[in-house]
Amino acid sequence: MPSPARLQALQSILQRQPTAVEPPVPLEEIWAVDVFGLEAMRSALPKEVFRSIQRSIREGSKLDLSVADVVAQAMKDWACVRGALYYAHVFYPLTNLTAEKHDGFISPQSDGKAIAEFSGKLLVQGEPDGSSFPNGGLRTTFEARGYTAWDVTSPAWLMRTPNGVTLCIPTVFVSWTGEALDLKTPLLRSNAAMSKQAQRLLRLLGETAIAPVNSSCGAEQEYFLIDSSYTALRPDLQLAGRTLFGAPPAKGQQFDDHYFGAIPERVQVFMQDVEAQLYRLGIPAKTRHNEVAPGQFELAPFFEAANVATDHQQLTMTVLRSTAKKHGLTCLLHEKPFAGVNGSGKHVNWSIGNPTQGNLLDPGKSPHANLQFLIFCAAVIRGVHCFGPLLRAVIATASNDHRLGANEAPPAIISVYLGSQLEDVFNQIRSGRLEGSAEAALMSLGVDTLPELNKDPGDRNRTSPFAFTGNRFEFRAVGSGQTVAGPLVALNTILADSLQWISDQLEEQLNSGIPLEEAAFAVLKRTMDDHGAVVFGGDGYSSEWHRKAVEERGLENLRTSADALPVLERPEIRDLFERQGVLTPVELESRFEVYAEQYILAIEVEVRLALRMARTQIYPVVMQSLERLSRSLRDQEAIGIQSDRGLISTIADLNSKLVQRCGALEEALANPPHDTHGHLHHCADTLMPLIGSLREAVDGLETLVDDELWPLPTYQEMLFVR
Repeated sequence: MPSPARLQALQSILQRQPTAVEPPVPLEEIWAVDVFGLEAMRSALPKEVFRSIQRSIREGSKLDLSVADVVAQAMKDWACVRGALYYAHVFYPLTNLTAEKHDGFISPQSDGKAIAEFSGKLLVQGEPDGSSFPNGGLRTTFEARGYTAWDVTSPAWLMRTPNGVTLCIPTVFVSWTGEALDLKTPLLRSNAAMSKQAQRLLRLLGETAIAPVNSSCGAEQEYFLIDSSYTALRPDLQLAGRTLFGAPPAKGQQFDDHYFGAIPERVQVFMQDVEAQLYRLGIPAKTRHNEVAPGQFELAPFFEAANVATDHQQLTMTVLRSTAKKHGLTCLLHEKPFAGVNGSGKHVNWSIGNPTQGNLLDPGKSPHANLQFLIFCAAVIRGVHCFGPLLRAVIATASNDHRLGANEAPPAIISVYLGSQLEDVFNQIRSGRLEGSAEAALMSLGVDTLPELNKDPGDRNRTSPFAFTGNRFEFRAVGSGQTVAGPLVALNTILADSLQWISDQLEEQLNSGIPLEEAAFAVLKRTMDDHGAVVFGGDGYSSEWHRKAVEERGLENLRTSADALPVLERPEIRDLFERQGVLTPVELESRFEVYAEQYILAIEVEVRLALRMARTQIYPVVMQSLERLSRSLRDQEAIGIQSDRGLISTIADLNSKLVQRCGALEEALANPPHDTHGHLHHCADTLMPLIGSLREAVDGLETLVDDELWPLPTYQEMLFVR
């Protein structure tokens, strides 16, 4: 019998009915109705103003501020007709979260009335406090001014609540001295740098009509759902986003029966509610399904321009969390909320292209003959080899450490998987000859009524952190609770740098009179000779690969954030970002300081929380259980029944370990090193193992203490009762 609090939660769940939602509406009727996008602007703006805005969006040209008043008036009218009384400049500080400053359209008049007003000045620029967000020393309390500036390339939208509507305007966030305090500013800079270098290379390859090149992103979002009645009884889920304690249930995911299984009715109602909201916001939610672990699910959108996809990904996380509450659920975006079962990632599908040349990472049917693809793919390979540690650093968080380098998800060693077809093509290039590539085939299933299937020329590798998947790369190591902006900034920047290097090499060959194809092949061969070590198609989880990657191929295995974050301080990383105009040395240093501080704070919060839970929730019920058992044994012995004191002895021993390990953890927390690097490693190498040691004792007690006394909802209850 569960404890009274757990029993009450269980009873409320079993009586709960799926939340009633509005009947489904055809997609065409709700798609992007809450978005002030190109179609809405076309209808609301004068033709010349619309063309000016369109040029800024599609060609990356500078925003004409003279049209701002006209746009502001039209945007305000559009929003107010739909019920908006407030507008918000929305931005993304260095927290992985969304920030927004709300202001009313209200303008009191001299006659005592009030009207709704919105000017171009208010649209284009806002002024939140620059010192109240993590900034790594760029802003202090006595120099706090910061600005938000309208990002015209991403559309404004309406955020609806049961009691009102707010017009949300995407912005960048910078300091009074011009440094980027956010994630969007570097993303826009990185895309511009990549576009510049991609266009240069395309010209060298003989292209003439070349539109601006943009990166694209489709971010698969994994998440857990548990009933909110359980969350209320778990301080660790409330404050840390993960369970610090919890014994494994008798059944976990070992039967592989949850992945792609029938979606529970309550969850499907939640999903459909989420999707209806996303469609109104123009977010192309495409796929939904059960994930590997019990209680785990996935939502995957269609790809979009990287900047818009980043805004949409932040919105998606917001909608998932808020909608879960409405359905009596909690949406957990932590990378590892439950030990012993699959963690959650956010696979970032990334590619580059433009309207004139198309997808530049599409190999076509004959990749060996597709020079454009080979050159751009080689640039990615070189970028990952040169700056793999940077890719590891931009996904380094306390929560993601529970996935990376463990026996799941991708390893902490960043390698590139190409698939057998492309790996063979690039091996041919490395050997000095290029003869052909494997073709797709048909697969017969041996049943006349079943169709023949198109078989891809290469398999997929789920153990690779960075895998080619047909016409894009999938960065699988990104954490489920992270913004995609940081990884996209890194990918765009390293690609820009590699494209610049390849263009330099190719230009030198062409200037010496070597024909284009011969020159390109020479550059491709040099690229693979120097950087082919990063290509790996085997089992990324194997200990043999971990040994070979480091010892034979010179790749780095940065297992923890304490190992990975200092990469941001390396001279070659500083030079990379400065060379491409994406981050100044000061901006990059601020990011190391912010991310290091967030890592340290996250671990220290978990330590304090674990100590409090162990001492105030676990220890008292263990003592109560020991008292019950002792009384029962005395009663048995009094009437001549032979008793076994082994259970009492085991519980008492584990309880003693709990007390001792709490003391050791408290002492370690109170005595950290004073320097940032030492503090990082103190968290990773001392505090985290001590939390694990305390957890071992608590989880052992959970399996022995009277279930009627145990205060915390169990894994069985949280993962299987919906």
